[in-house]
Amino acid sequence: MKFTEYISLYKPKINDAIKLIYDRKLKIVKNPFLKDYYSILRNYFLSGGKRIRPLLCIATCNAFKDKPDNRIIIPSVGTEFLHNASLIHDDIIDKDEFRRGKPSFHYRFRQYHEQYDLKKMVAQDFGTNIGIIGGDTAFFMGLEAYLFNEFETELNLKAIEYYQQVFKEISDGVLIEIDMVNKKELKIQDYIEMISLKTGALIEKSILIGANYALVDKKYKKYLSTYGTNLGIIFQIIDDILGTFGDEKITGKPTDGDIREGKKTCLLIEAYNKLENKKRNRLNELIGKQDMTNNNVQEVKDLFVEADVENSCKTLANSFLQGAKASLDKLKPLINQSELDFFESLLNFVAERKF
Repeated sequence: MKFTEYISLYKPKINDAIKLIYDRKLKIVKNPFLKDYYSILRNYFLSGGKRIRPLLCIATCNAFKDKPDNRIIIPSVGTEFLHNASLIHDDIIDKDEFRRGKPSFHYRFRQYHEQYDLKKMVAQDFGTNIGIIGGDTAFFMGLEAYLFNEFETELNLKAIEYYQQVFKEISDGVLIEIDMVNKKELKIQDYIEMISLKTGALIEKSILIGANYALVDKKYKKYLSTYGTNLGIIFQIIDDILGTFGDEKITGKPTDGDIREGKKTCLLIEAYNKLENKKRNRLNELIGKQDMTNNNVQEVKDLFVEADVENSCKTLANSFLQGAKASLDKLKPLINQSELDFFESLLNFVAERKF
């Protein structure tokens, strides 16, 4: 079953599982502001997203079973909660007001502040403060996916262990990314280490949680781990490319954000390493500006084009694509054809995506 077919079949069920967790919470809370808070958080979760992480969890579980096991749908959404928790906090760190073409979570509460004309706090501070709490809330609500399902306690405890582990890995990845902004000499391997933690780890753990519930033998999990980590690396590399060279109407995100923030994307690191000294120094001068003009942003893009970083980053992504395919080849004799089709088509989708 192709990735797109898997989406059609399981995305509505995944969204229903997310709604179930939120609706259970909304039934309990009585305070009017809390009802608004959880309703807005629920709407944020349901406003978009490809659901790649729960789909991977479901597909991995089903891949090793004689027939699909619908019990996996509830625990599959745990990492989707963690994913959204990290997005909420990322948007605060990056000062992004939009996500998937719609208001980011903290910005929704800035609008809430303005709508109700609240006086005791500046709108921006109100949005940021609620956003920080919102990310924390999403993280803890994700645990409910492993506490309220039909699987054995032992398997749920192992899933929670993976969940805790990946939370720490994402945090480490974000910290490394923040530190990288202040560094001038970076190798592409530094970048790979960072995105392996920030992006690859959550995709890998989504797969391993699915394998956990399917009772997959430990010797096969290493291939699943490699596939998942590489898939995450490819996803982030393409994300960086789209963040500068994508179509804003398709991606829903501006193409100047990474440049203005001085993010050490693969594009920037490749440009630093490929440009001759004079132009490298100019690039460094531009990236160091506190208030970049539109002309400054365009000059950075022109230097990227001159260094041909888009193609070199695509070549880098392809090297990890080949590694993921090699791991998948090791699993071919063991997994169902339907899920093999899913894993293969997902790799191609991520490598070729435009949004």
